[in-house]
Amino acid sequence: MVDQTAGAQGETRRDFLYVATGAVAGVGALATLWPLIDQMNPAEDVLALSTTEVDLSQVPLGQQIIVSWRSKPVFIRHRTEEDIAEAEAVPLEELKDPETDADRVINPEWLIMVGICTHLGCIPLADQGEYDGWFCPCHGSHYDTSGRIRKGPAPLNLTVPTYEFLDDTTVRIG
Repeated sequence: MVDQTAGAQGETRRDFLYVATGAVAGVGALATLWPLIDQMNPAEDVLALSTTEVDLSQVPLGQQIIVSWRSKPVFIRHRTEEDIAEAEAVPLEELKDPETDADRVINPEWLIMVGICTHLGCIPLADQGEYDGWFCPCHGSHYDTSGRIRKGPAPLNLTVPTYEFLDDTTVRIG
């Protein structure tokens, strides 16, 4: 007997059923796995906290504000020409964690850094210490006008977060 269901290429209904069953099983597997994969993405509230936009137009020259980003204090200082000149004049060999001022800022007028001491996580006080920058009263770390560690037990400079200027008066942190 000759199989009358075979096509010109020798295909049968059984071949079609195998392909159709495989396709349905593949779509079913993807439909089952997608919710499991998608739940690993960050939630909307987490994404909303990942960046902070700050209006800098209200910060007077020589002053600092503190904003919250990812539940951390971020110091934003509107530096004077004297602050900038003082930070740029420091020889790198005097620094525990050598980093130029130009490496720490995008616009020299604005210094933006996470306000957590790199020793034990305290919050340094502004405009105090021996270098006119920040002073951590807990263990005596002194930071200069660029947030670089100059004296004390802290091993590293204050951290500079990722940021970008959206225009002349707005910065996005994160």
